[in-house]
Amino acid sequence: MTTIVDPHVTGAEELAIAYLQRRAIESALDELKTHQLGPRTLLRSKSPDLAFQEICGHLCCHYAIRTLIWEAADQAGKDPDRVSFVAALRPARRSVGQRGAFPS
Repeated sequence: MTTIVDPHVTGAEELAIAYLQRRAIESALDELKTHQLGPRTLLRSKSPDLAFQEICGHLCCHYAIRTLIWEAADQAGKDPDRVSFVAALRPARRSVGQRGAFPS
């Protein structure tokens, strides 16, 4: 659906590109909110500055997992958009929970 009623204002190709971009953003938000954080996750920070910092941390984590997906798909000659975020998230969570995951 769109509010653009004049077909001369925006062409079909521009609308299709905008839809694909919107769909990619919605998919990334779903990965972050539903799978990475979980449906009932609340920010723990009590001040706006710390809440902003916490959100940035979650976004950095999402970016890191997406980067790992891209690198693995590139090495395998696959399309990174076809790699499951959840499948990549599980081993990332396990590795962070292991002793010695972070050097001292």
